[in-house]
Amino acid sequence: SSVAVHEFVRGMGAGAATVLGGGMTSAAPWAALANGASAHAPEMDDVTTESSLHPGVAVIPAALALAEEGGAAGTAFLEAVVGGYEVTMRVGNALDPASSYERGFHPTGVAGVFGAAVAAGRLLGLDQGALVRAIGIAGTMASGSMEYLADGAWTKRLNPAWAAHAGIVAAGLARTGFTGPAGALDGRLGVLRGYTDHPLPERLTDRLGDPLMVTRVSIKPYACCRYNHGLIDGVLRLRREHGLVPDDVARIRLGVLSGGWLLVADPIDAKRAPRNSVDAQFSAPYAAAVALVHGRAGLAEYGDDAVGDPAVRAVMSRTDCVRDPSLDAVYPARWPATVEIDTRDGRTLRARVEHALGEPENPVPRDALVERFVSLVADRVAEGGAREVAARVLTLDSERDLSVVRRLG
Repeated sequence: SSVAVHEFVRGMGAGAATVLGGGMTSAAPWAALANGASAHAPEMDDVTTESSLHPGVAVIPAALALAEEGGAAGTAFLEAVVGGYEVTMRVGNALDPASSYERGFHPTGVAGVFGAAVAAGRLLGLDQGALVRAIGIAGTMASGSMEYLADGAWTKRLNPAWAAHAGIVAAGLARTGFTGPAGALDGRLGVLRGYTDHPLPERLTDRLGDPLMVTRVSIKPYACCRYNHGLIDGVLRLRREHGLVPDDVARIRLGVLSGGWLLVADPIDAKRAPRNSVDAQFSAPYAAAVALVHGRAGLAEYGDDAVGDPAVRAVMSRTDCVRDPSLDAVYPARWPATVEIDTRDGRTLRARVEHALGEPENPVPRDALVERFVSLVADRVAEGGAREVAARVLTLDSERDLSVVRRLG
Protein backbone atom coordinates (compact mmCIF):
# COMPACT_ATOMS: atom_id res chain seq x y z
CA SER A 1 0.00 0.00 0.00
CA SER A 2 2.86 2.39 0.76
CA VAL A 3 4.36 1.86 -2.69
CA ALA A 4 1.06 2.81 -4.32
CA VAL A 5 0.85 6.01 -2.26
CA HIS A 6 4.47 6.86 -3.08
CA GLU A 7 3.76 6.49 -6.79
CA PHE A 8 0.83 8.88 -6.47
CA VAL A 9 2.77 11.45 -4.43
CA ARG A 10 5.71 11.32 -6.84
CA GLY A 11 3.39 12.85 -9.42
CA MET A 12 2.79 15.85 -7.15
CA GLY A 13 6.38 17.04 -7.65
CA ALA A 14 9.37 17.58 -5.36
CA GLY A 15 9.37 19.77 -2.27
CA ALA A 16 11.15 20.36 1.02
CA ALA A 17 9.59 17.55 3.08
CA THR A 18 10.91 13.98 3.13
CA VAL A 19 8.75 11.05 2.07
CA LEU A 20 10.06 8.41 4.45
CA GLY A 21 11.29 5.33 2.63
CA GLY A 22 10.22 6.77 -0.70
CA GLY A 23 13.53 8.13 -1.90
CA MET A 24 11.98 11.52 -2.66
CA THR A 25 10.67 14.77 -1.27
CA SER A 26 7.37 16.56 -1.76
CA ALA A 27 5.39 19.53 -0.51
CA ALA A 28 4.32 19.19 3.13
CA PRO A 29 0.67 18.16 2.53
CA TRP A 30 1.69 15.34 0.18
CA ALA A 31 4.62 14.16 2.30
CA ALA A 32 2.23 14.01 5.27
CA LEU A 33 -0.21 11.91 3.23
CA ALA A 34 2.49 9.43 2.22
CA ASN A 35 4.08 9.23 5.66
CA GLY A 36 0.75 8.80 7.44
CA ALA A 37 -0.27 5.92 5.18
CA SER A 38 3.11 4.20 5.52
CA ALA A 39 3.25 4.64 9.29
CA HIS A 40 -0.17 3.07 9.77
CA ALA A 41 0.33 0.11 7.43
CA PRO A 42 2.32 -2.18 9.78
CA GLU A 43 -0.24 -1.71 12.63
CA MET A 44 2.63 -0.96 15.01
CA ASP A 45 1.89 2.72 15.62
CA ASP A 46 0.93 4.11 19.01
CA VAL A 47 -2.63 3.79 20.29
CA THR A 48 -4.89 5.01 23.08
CA THR A 49 -7.40 3.35 25.37
CA GLU A 50 -10.20 5.81 26.19
CA SER A 51 -10.31 7.30 22.68
CA SER A 52 -9.38 4.03 20.90
CA LEU A 53 -7.37 5.70 18.17
CA HIS A 54 -3.88 6.23 16.78
CA PRO A 55 -2.75 9.83 17.38
CA GLY A 56 0.79 9.54 16.08
CA VAL A 57 0.02 8.61 12.49
CA ALA A 58 -2.19 11.67 12.03
CA VAL A 59 -0.31 14.27 14.08
CA ILE A 60 3.36 13.40 13.57
CA PRO A 61 3.36 13.28 9.73
CA ALA A 62 1.70 16.70 9.60
CA ALA A 63 4.07 18.23 12.15
CA LEU A 64 7.12 16.51 10.68
CA ALA A 65 6.48 17.71 7.14
CA LEU A 66 5.83 21.32 8.16
CA ALA A 67 8.73 21.41 10.64
CA GLU A 68 11.10 20.13 7.99
CA GLU A 69 9.71 22.45 5.33
CA GLY A 70 9.94 25.48 7.62
CA GLY A 71 13.27 24.65 9.27
CA ALA A 72 11.71 24.48 12.74
CA ALA A 73 13.79 23.42 15.75
CA GLY A 74 13.22 20.10 17.47
CA THR A 75 11.55 21.79 20.43
CA ALA A 76 9.00 23.54 18.19
CA PHE A 77 8.22 20.22 16.51
CA LEU A 78 7.72 18.49 19.88
CA GLU A 79 5.46 21.28 21.15
CA ALA A 80 3.31 20.94 18.05
CA VAL A 81 3.08 17.17 18.49
CA VAL A 82 2.06 17.46 22.14
CA GLY A 83 -0.67 19.94 21.24
CA GLY A 84 -1.85 17.76 18.37
CA TYR A 85 -2.05 14.69 20.62
CA GLU A 86 -4.02 16.65 23.21
CA VAL A 87 -6.66 17.66 20.67
CA THR A 88 -6.84 14.33 18.84
CA MET A 89 -7.29 12.30 22.00
CA ARG A 90 -9.80 14.65 23.57
CA VAL A 91 -11.95 14.70 20.44
CA GLY A 92 -11.70 10.92 20.39
CA ASN A 93 -12.77 10.71 24.03
CA ALA A 94 -15.78 12.89 23.25
CA LEU A 95 -16.79 10.71 20.28
CA ASP A 96 -17.17 7.63 22.50
CA PRO A 97 -15.26 5.20 20.27
CA ALA A 98 -17.60 2.21 20.62
CA SER A 99 -20.47 4.33 19.31
CA SER A 100 -18.34 5.75 16.52
CA TYR A 101 -17.36 2.23 15.43
CA GLU A 102 -21.01 1.18 15.39
CA ARG A 103 -21.77 4.10 13.10
CA GLY A 104 -19.02 2.88 10.76
CA PHE A 105 -16.48 5.62 11.45
CA HIS A 106 -12.79 5.23 12.27
CA PRO A 107 -12.00 7.51 15.25
CA THR A 108 -8.41 8.00 14.08
CA GLY A 109 -9.54 9.64 10.87
CA VAL A 110 -12.36 11.61 12.45
CA ALA A 111 -10.45 12.99 15.44
CA GLY A 112 -6.97 12.98 13.92
CA VAL A 113 -7.66 15.80 11.48
CA PHE A 114 -8.30 18.20 14.38
CA GLY A 115 -5.01 17.31 16.09
CA ALA A 116 -3.15 17.56 12.80
CA ALA A 117 -4.67 20.98 12.18
CA VAL A 118 -3.62 22.23 15.62
CA ALA A 119 -0.10 20.81 15.25
CA ALA A 120 0.19 22.41 11.81
CA GLY A 121 -1.26 25.67 13.10
CA ARG A 122 1.29 25.77 15.89
CA LEU A 123 4.15 25.42 13.42
CA LEU A 124 2.62 28.02 11.10
CA GLY A 125 2.40 30.49 13.99
CA LEU A 126 -1.40 30.84 13.98
CA ASP A 127 -2.95 32.99 16.68
CA GLN A 128 -6.02 31.96 18.68
CA GLY A 129 -8.52 33.20 16.14
CA ALA A 130 -6.78 31.43 13.27
CA LEU A 131 -6.57 28.20 15.27
CA VAL A 132 -10.33 28.35 15.83
CA ARG A 133 -10.77 28.77 12.09
CA ALA A 134 -8.43 25.83 11.44
CA ILE A 135 -10.45 23.59 13.75
CA GLY A 136 -13.62 24.72 12.02
CA ILE A 137 -12.20 23.94 8.59
CA ALA A 138 -10.93 20.58 9.82
CA GLY A 139 -14.48 19.71 10.85
CA THR A 140 -15.60 19.56 7.24
CA MET A 141 -12.65 17.28 6.38
CA ALA A 142 -13.13 14.75 9.20
CA SER A 143 -13.62 11.29 7.72
CA GLY A 144 -12.74 7.62 7.97
CA SER A 145 -14.86 4.66 6.90
CA MET A 146 -14.62 1.24 8.59
CA GLU A 147 -15.81 -0.65 5.50
CA TYR A 148 -12.26 -1.93 4.94
CA LEU A 149 -13.23 -4.67 7.40
CA ALA A 150 -15.44 -6.24 4.72
CA ASP A 151 -12.66 -7.24 2.35
CA GLY A 152 -9.26 -6.28 3.76
CA ALA A 153 -8.92 -3.11 1.68
CA TRP A 154 -6.10 -0.65 2.30
CA THR A 155 -8.33 2.32 3.10
CA LYS A 156 -7.80 2.07 6.86
CA ARG A 157 -4.23 3.18 6.17
CA LEU A 158 -5.54 6.18 4.26
CA ASN A 159 -7.68 7.43 7.14
CA PRO A 160 -4.84 8.87 9.27
CA ALA A 161 -2.94 9.86 6.12
CA TRP A 162 -5.86 11.97 4.95
CA ALA A 163 -6.16 13.46 8.45
CA ALA A 164 -2.50 14.54 8.37
CA HIS A 165 -2.84 15.96 4.86
CA ALA A 166 -6.14 17.72 5.59
CA GLY A 167 -4.84 19.14 8.87
CA ILE A 168 -2.08 20.97 6.99
CA VAL A 169 -4.59 22.23 4.42
CA ALA A 170 -6.97 23.40 7.17
CA ALA A 171 -4.22 25.32 8.97
CA GLY A 172 -2.96 26.80 5.72
CA LEU A 173 -6.41 28.01 4.72
CA ALA A 174 -6.97 29.46 8.18
CA ARG A 175 -3.72 31.42 7.86
CA THR A 176 -5.05 33.08 4.68
CA GLY A 177 -8.28 34.08 6.43
CA PHE A 178 -10.58 31.30 5.20
CA THR A 179 -13.30 30.79 7.79
CA GLY A 180 -14.72 27.69 9.45
CA PRO A 181 -17.58 27.26 11.92
CA ALA A 182 -16.70 27.81 15.58
CA GLY A 183 -19.03 24.94 16.51
CA ALA A 184 -17.36 22.35 14.29
CA LEU A 185 -16.99 20.01 17.26
CA ASP A 186 -19.98 20.52 19.55
CA GLY A 187 -22.40 22.56 17.43
CA ARG A 188 -25.90 21.38 16.53
CA LEU A 189 -24.58 19.89 13.28
CA GLY A 190 -20.99 19.37 14.40
CA VAL A 191 -18.81 16.27 14.45
CA LEU A 192 -20.10 15.11 17.83
CA ARG A 193 -23.60 14.95 16.32
CA GLY A 194 -22.72 13.36 13.02
CA TYR A 195 -20.16 10.70 13.93
CA THR A 196 -21.51 9.17 17.13
CA ASP A 197 -24.79 8.29 18.81
CA HIS A 198 -23.34 8.95 22.26
CA PRO A 199 -21.55 12.31 22.24
CA LEU A 200 -19.63 13.26 25.38
CA PRO A 201 -18.75 16.94 24.82
CA GLU A 202 -17.66 17.43 28.42
CA ARG A 203 -14.65 15.24 27.69
CA LEU A 204 -13.27 17.84 25.30
CA THR A 205 -11.99 19.93 28.19
CA ASP A 206 -12.28 17.71 31.29
CA ARG A 207 -9.12 18.16 33.41
CA LEU A 208 -7.42 19.94 30.53
CA GLY A 209 -3.66 19.43 30.75
CA ASP A 210 -3.85 17.25 33.88
CA PRO A 211 -2.19 15.08 32.78
CA LEU A 212 -1.16 15.85 29.23
CA MET A 213 -2.80 13.30 26.95
CA VAL A 214 0.51 12.35 25.33
CA THR A 215 1.49 10.64 28.60
CA ARG A 216 -1.48 8.23 28.29
CA VAL A 217 -0.47 6.70 24.95
CA SER A 218 0.38 3.02 24.52
CA ILE A 219 3.14 1.63 22.31
CA LYS A 220 2.41 -1.49 20.25
CA PRO A 221 4.82 -4.44 20.44
CA TYR A 222 2.77 -6.53 17.98
CA ALA A 223 1.83 -5.85 14.32
CA CYS A 224 -1.96 -5.97 14.67
CA CYS A 225 -5.03 -4.23 16.07
CA ARG A 226 -4.54 -3.20 19.68
CA TYR A 227 -7.66 -5.10 20.76
CA ASN A 228 -5.65 -8.27 20.06
CA HIS A 229 -2.63 -7.39 22.17
CA GLY A 230 -3.90 -8.51 25.56
CA LEU A 231 -4.97 -11.78 23.94
CA ILE A 232 -1.48 -12.30 22.51
CA ASP A 233 0.07 -11.55 25.91
CA GLY A 234 -2.24 -14.11 27.52
CA VAL A 235 -1.44 -16.84 24.99
CA LEU A 236 2.28 -16.14 25.22
CA ARG A 237 2.08 -16.35 29.02
CA LEU A 238 0.33 -19.74 28.98
CA ARG A 239 2.64 -21.00 26.25
CA ARG A 240 5.68 -20.04 28.30
CA GLU A 241 4.40 -21.21 31.71
CA HIS A 242 3.11 -24.59 30.51
CA GLY A 243 5.41 -25.33 27.58
CA LEU A 244 2.46 -25.53 25.20
CA VAL A 245 2.74 -26.55 21.57
CA PRO A 246 -0.18 -26.40 19.10
CA ASP A 247 -0.89 -30.15 19.27
CA ASP A 248 -1.47 -29.82 23.02
CA VAL A 249 -4.46 -27.53 22.47
CA ALA A 250 -8.02 -28.77 22.03
CA ARG A 251 -9.81 -25.40 22.23
CA ILE A 252 -9.08 -21.72 22.84
CA ARG A 253 -11.61 -19.19 24.14
CA LEU A 254 -10.73 -15.52 23.88
CA GLY A 255 -12.46 -12.93 26.06
CA VAL A 256 -12.86 -9.93 23.75
CA LEU A 257 -14.00 -6.44 24.77
CA SER A 258 -17.35 -5.46 23.29
CA GLY A 259 -15.73 -2.23 22.13
CA GLY A 260 -13.45 -4.24 19.82
CA TRP A 261 -15.87 -7.05 18.94
CA LEU A 262 -16.77 -5.63 15.54
CA LEU A 263 -13.11 -5.16 14.67
CA VAL A 264 -11.55 -8.49 15.67
CA ALA A 265 -14.25 -11.08 16.49
CA ASP A 266 -17.25 -10.68 14.18
CA PRO A 267 -18.15 -12.49 12.01
CA ILE A 268 -16.25 -15.37 13.57
CA ASP A 269 -16.11 -17.52 10.44
CA ALA A 270 -14.39 -14.71 8.53
CA LYS A 271 -12.05 -13.98 11.44
CA ARG A 272 -10.97 -17.65 11.41
CA ALA A 273 -10.18 -17.43 7.69
CA PRO A 274 -8.25 -14.22 6.93
CA ARG A 275 -7.47 -13.70 3.26
CA ASN A 276 -4.68 -11.15 3.52
CA SER A 277 -2.57 -9.19 5.99
CA VAL A 278 -5.30 -6.62 6.74
CA ASP A 279 -7.77 -9.38 7.58
CA ALA A 280 -5.15 -10.99 9.80
CA GLN A 281 -4.38 -7.73 11.60
CA PHE A 282 -8.04 -7.56 12.60
CA SER A 283 -8.57 -11.19 13.63
CA ALA A 284 -8.47 -12.27 17.27
CA PRO A 285 -8.26 -15.98 16.30
CA TYR A 286 -5.26 -15.24 14.07
CA ALA A 287 -3.55 -13.28 16.86
CA ALA A 288 -3.94 -16.17 19.31
CA ALA A 289 -2.83 -18.71 16.72
CA VAL A 290 0.38 -16.95 15.67
CA ALA A 291 1.27 -16.39 19.32
CA LEU A 292 0.81 -20.09 20.08
CA VAL A 293 2.48 -21.41 16.90
CA HIS A 294 5.37 -18.94 16.58
CA GLY A 295 5.73 -17.39 20.03
CA ARG A 296 5.72 -13.91 18.50
CA ALA A 297 3.49 -11.57 16.49
CA GLY A 298 5.67 -9.24 14.47
CA LEU A 299 5.68 -8.04 10.89
CA ALA A 300 6.82 -11.41 9.54
CA GLU A 301 3.87 -13.18 11.15
CA TYR A 302 1.44 -10.70 9.58
CA GLY A 303 2.74 -10.67 6.01
CA ASP A 304 0.48 -11.80 3.18
CA ASP A 305 2.68 -14.86 2.67
CA ALA A 306 2.24 -15.91 6.33
CA VAL A 307 -1.55 -15.76 6.44
CA GLY A 308 -2.01 -19.19 4.87
CA ASP A 309 0.28 -21.06 7.31
CA PRO A 310 -1.44 -24.45 7.81
CA ALA A 311 -0.38 -24.69 11.46
CA VAL A 312 -1.88 -21.29 12.21
CA ARG A 313 -5.06 -22.14 10.28
CA ALA A 314 -5.47 -25.34 12.29
CA VAL A 315 -5.30 -23.46 15.60
CA MET A 316 -7.74 -20.79 14.34
CA SER A 317 -10.30 -23.48 13.57
CA ARG A 318 -10.24 -24.41 17.27
CA THR A 319 -10.53 -20.83 18.54
CA ASP A 320 -13.69 -19.07 19.77
CA CYS A 321 -14.35 -15.48 20.87
CA VAL A 322 -16.62 -14.70 23.82
CA ARG A 323 -17.89 -11.55 25.51
CA ASP A 324 -17.11 -11.04 29.19
CA PRO A 325 -19.05 -8.48 31.29
CA SER A 326 -16.10 -8.22 33.69
CA LEU A 327 -13.96 -6.91 30.84
CA ASP A 328 -16.56 -4.44 29.58
CA ALA A 329 -17.08 -3.08 33.11
CA VAL A 330 -13.74 -1.24 33.02
CA TYR A 331 -13.72 -0.26 29.32
CA PRO A 332 -12.58 2.15 27.88
CA ALA A 333 -10.40 3.27 30.78
CA ARG A 334 -8.74 -0.17 30.66
CA TRP A 335 -8.55 -2.85 27.96
CA PRO A 336 -8.21 -6.18 29.77
CA ALA A 337 -8.41 -9.56 28.02
CA THR A 338 -8.86 -13.20 29.01
CA VAL A 339 -7.62 -16.44 27.48
CA GLU A 340 -8.78 -19.97 28.28
CA ILE A 341 -7.07 -22.99 26.73
CA ASP A 342 -8.44 -26.51 27.00
CA THR A 343 -5.66 -29.04 26.54
CA ARG A 344 -6.03 -32.49 25.03
CA ASP A 345 -5.06 -34.05 28.37
CA GLY A 346 -8.06 -32.47 30.12
CA ARG A 347 -6.66 -29.31 31.70
CA THR A 348 -8.13 -25.81 31.40
CA LEU A 349 -5.50 -23.10 31.56
CA ARG A 350 -6.51 -19.49 32.18
CA ALA A 351 -4.87 -16.08 31.91
CA ARG A 352 -6.24 -12.58 32.44
CA VAL A 353 -4.24 -9.60 31.22
CA GLU A 354 -5.15 -6.30 32.86
CA HIS A 355 -2.66 -4.12 31.00
CA ALA A 356 -1.25 -5.31 27.68
CA LEU A 357 2.45 -4.82 27.06
CA GLY A 358 3.03 -1.26 25.90
CA GLU A 359 0.43 0.50 28.02
CA PRO A 360 1.68 3.23 30.37
CA GLU A 361 1.14 0.82 33.28
CA ASN A 362 3.18 -1.88 31.48
CA PRO A 363 5.62 0.00 29.25
CA VAL A 364 7.89 -1.40 26.58
CA PRO A 365 11.49 -0.81 27.72
CA ARG A 366 13.30 1.92 25.79
CA ASP A 367 16.02 -0.48 24.65
CA ALA A 368 13.33 -2.69 23.10
CA LEU A 369 11.88 0.33 21.27
CA VAL A 370 15.27 1.14 19.81
CA GLU A 371 15.76 -2.46 18.69
CA ARG A 372 12.35 -2.45 17.01
CA PHE A 373 13.19 0.80 15.21
CA VAL A 374 16.48 -0.62 13.97
CA SER A 375 14.71 -3.71 12.63
CA LEU A 376 11.96 -1.70 10.92
CA VAL A 377 14.39 0.48 8.96
CA ALA A 378 16.94 -2.26 8.25
CA ASP A 379 16.25 -2.32 4.51
CA ARG A 380 16.84 1.44 4.23
CA VAL A 381 19.49 2.30 6.84
CA ALA A 382 22.53 0.32 8.04
CA GLU A 383 22.49 -0.67 11.70
CA GLY A 384 25.04 1.90 12.82
CA GLY A 385 23.22 4.70 11.06
CA ALA A 386 19.88 3.54 12.43
CA ARG A 387 21.16 3.63 15.98
CA GLU A 388 22.52 7.13 15.42
CA VAL A 389 19.14 8.26 14.11
CA ALA A 390 17.41 6.67 17.10
CA ALA A 391 19.70 8.48 19.53
CA ARG A 392 19.01 11.81 17.84
CA VAL A 393 15.25 11.22 17.73
CA LEU A 394 15.31 10.50 21.47
CA THR A 395 16.96 13.91 22.04
CA LEU A 396 15.03 15.98 19.50
CA ASP A 397 14.72 18.83 22.00
CA SER A 398 18.43 19.55 21.39
CA GLU A 399 18.22 19.41 17.57
CA ARG A 400 18.35 22.73 15.70
CA ASP A 401 16.19 21.35 12.89
CA LEU A 402 14.69 18.10 11.59
CA SER A 403 17.52 17.24 9.21
CA VAL A 404 17.85 13.84 10.89
CA VAL A 405 14.68 12.83 9.06
CA ARG A 406 16.48 12.88 5.71
CA ARG A 407 18.49 9.85 6.81
CA LEU A 408 15.24 7.84 6.53
CA GLY A 409 14.24 9.06 3.07
